[in-house]
Amino acid sequence: MTVVAGVYRHYKGQPYRVLGTARHSETMEPLVVYQALYGERGLWVRPAAMFSEIIEVNGAPVARFALEQADT
Repeated sequence: MTVVAGVYRHYKGQPYRVLGTARHSETMEPLVVYQALYGERGLWVRPAAMFSEIIEVNGAPVARFALEQADT
């Protein structure tokens, strides 16, 4: 799975910018580093598999984060 840098929309509606990817120092699990584009603009890290997964909302499959605009 590849997560590209850019602006994503969380399934609940908030925008985030993916800054890049990293690896967990102990497990080498791929992680996504991203920043909220609202409020205090906090930085977050989430396992790449979880960031990219399809979840169920009101019985329908949706992307947890949907790419809106890739960085060029």
